[in-house]
Amino acid sequence: MLITKTNTFIIGPVATLLGFIMNAIFIFLSSVFHVENIGLCIILFTIIIYGIMTPLTYKQQKFSKLSAKMNPELQKIQKKYKGKQDQASMMKMNEETKEVYAKYGVSPTGSCVQMLIQLPILFALYRVIWNVPAYVGSVKNAFMPLVEKILATSGSQEVLSEIAKANNINFEKLGYAANSIVDTLYKCKPTDWETLAEKFPDFSDLVTKTQGEMDRMNYFLGLNIADSPLNIIRSGLESGAILLVIGALLIPILSGLTQWFSVKLSTAATTPSNNSEGGTMEASMKMMNNVMPLMSVVFCFTLPTGLGIYWVASAVVRMIQQIIVNKQIDKIDLDEMIQKNVEKNNEKRKKMGLPPQTISKQAMMAASKQAD
Repeated sequence: MLITKTNTFIIGPVATLLGFIMNAIFIFLSSVFHVENIGLCIILFTIIIYGIMTPLTYKQQKFSKLSAKMNPELQKIQKKYKGKQDQASMMKMNEETKEVYAKYGVSPTGSCVQMLIQLPILFALYRVIWNVPAYVGSVKNAFMPLVEKILATSGSQEVLSEIAKANNINFEKLGYAANSIVDTLYKCKPTDWETLAEKFPDFSDLVTKTQGEMDRMNYFLGLNIADSPLNIIRSGLESGAILLVIGALLIPILSGLTQWFSVKLSTAATTPSNNSEGGTMEASMKMMNNVMPLMSVVFCFTLPTGLGIYWVASAVVRMIQQIIVNKQIDKIDLDEMIQKNVEKNNEKRKKMGLPPQTISKQAMMAASKQAD
């Protein structure tokens, strides 16, 4: 749980690029509308990034549409060679499988490529939302006057170490430096700020001022996005702030509901198969699609509210995105799509010095039958 920038391979550079966008949004809102709110930045950031990813989503849904038509043929081949482990049978099964993919003009790894492109972006997006001060200069700068005072104060490390430990921040790994102190301060709860003011009476006013600055940036619809809904609910119950409790409860609930609806829309373009193998696979996918939203509800209670806002915003954006994409996908003529795919595939084969692949009339009739 670190605010320090991630240096993970691929994800680190992507996070830096996305962080630049997040920082630009914060500066734009601050300079044009005089609004400095991280919650609003997260929502706008999510809309922009998922908007950029729309072409990838469209390609993935096109592949899903073709997969829904190919799967019965692929499952028929698997059933044909079921239980046959000899080399000749395995080679024939592979050849027939390749012929099906060739007929539809797609690669067996087509969907994987789209996912491989999207995954680093999604992981990096998560890191930026989690580590806002590392990527948004104005947020980090708000801490720096206090950080400099703390570093110059004797015995401060012991005080900060206790707060850091309570917030799962490891000074031994990070070292006691400006970034690790920002890590700690960004995770501070109201009681932690009170402790800091008591332990550092010489600059308690600066502690209070910094807390006020962060509250102004972090509070969104009455909720502190740096705190978890569970902690907010506890504080609300103790103080009798029922509206605060309701607001904190809504984040996990909305996260689960919006993600469930998003999954339903994303699978709307696929056609269920009727055989037992397909039914078993679909049952597993259905169970996973129901379990994942429930898991997000559980995680949302203990993770910072900002991540819950991101999950809700991303699910809503994906739903809108899927409605538009699905309408476009439904207008696509399957035969025309297959023909274009084959032409593109043949262009690639030509560049590689390979002979072109053709779709026989019989194969096209089979594809059309699948479409019906």
